[in-house]
Amino acid sequence: MTKQVPLGADRRDAIADAAIHLVATRGLRGLTHRAVDTEAGLPPGSTSYYLRTRNALLSACVNRMLARDLAASPSFDAGTSPIDLLIEMVVGLARDRPDDLVARYELSLEASRQPELRAAIVAGGQQLRAMLAQLLDGLGVPNPAAAAWPAAAMLDGLLYDRVAGAGAMMLQEDFETGVRRSVIALLDGLRAGR
Repeated sequence: MTKQVPLGADRRDAIADAAIHLVATRGLRGLTHRAVDTEAGLPPGSTSYYLRTRNALLSACVNRMLARDLAASPSFDAGTSPIDLLIEMVVGLARDRPDDLVARYELSLEASRQPELRAAIVAGGQQLRAMLAQLLDGLGVPNPAAAAWPAAAMLDGLLYDRVAGAGAMMLQEDFETGVRRSVIALLDGLRAGR
């Protein structure tokens, strides 16, 4: 049985997915149009047809990760507390999408030298922080829009440590316990205005 080659938007997604995986596993030096074609199982030249420049390829990574973040955003239902939702967002992202996290950190460092890439990362971050502000508002945090920045930075620190720091060596249950404790302490502090 032969593998079907994706077309159109599916092909763009396959290219971005392959590029994200390459950035996560090989770093930015390993990200070439040819390597993406090979990783995605596409004919040579496919990536450069859709994304002519390296900057376009980097932006496609950022946009694809944002699309996945937005698609995975939590939905409120009667059976889940907002605190548990926030904890599962962190635990689930570290567990299910470590490549996205590593690639995001690589791309963030690169963005410090490339204004266009930085703009894409900042715009995506603003969307995610706006969603976090809504969640914080539901948790009774005063001025949730202002609180979203430090909350996102702390949660991002937990994620970074899990995929790139000493936390990578923790047992899953210890990581989850640490995330729960940290999120509860953060929320208690934000609610108290400390």
